[in-house]
Amino acid sequence: MDPIVAGLLATLVGAIVGGAVSFLLNRQLHAQQLERLRTEHKTEFAAEDTARHFLGHRGYTDRSFDVLRKHLGGFEDDELRRILVRAGAVRTYRDDGSEWWRLLSRMDEYIEHKARRADAAAID
Repeated sequence: MDPIVAGLLATLVGAIVGGAVSFLLNRQLHAQQLERLRTEHKTEFAAEDTARHFLGHRGYTDRSFDVLRKHLGGFEDDELRRILVRAGAVRTYRDDGSEWWRLLSRMDEYIEHKARRADAAAID
């Protein structure tokens, strides 16, 4: 084999092996960092899951902020609102000024329910 071709082949193999090792090490480092962040923010992730659970209950599309605060204790009001937004919820206010939250993914369900109530009221 020609020495130039052998040198190029050795260089190419070295670059591939070096790149593969670097890729694997970076992937492992990324996984460790992600796990560390999950552990550090475990409380917030659990709170988001709990908020989704309460807001996803099939019997209620909306939950009052007071009920959510009661069940998701240990958070300041503004911090709890940020958790609700991260969980995919939107805030609304009732006529009495009370604060209510619903999952954005359930907005169609809320609109259908409201339309059925309006139709029922029109029939009466």
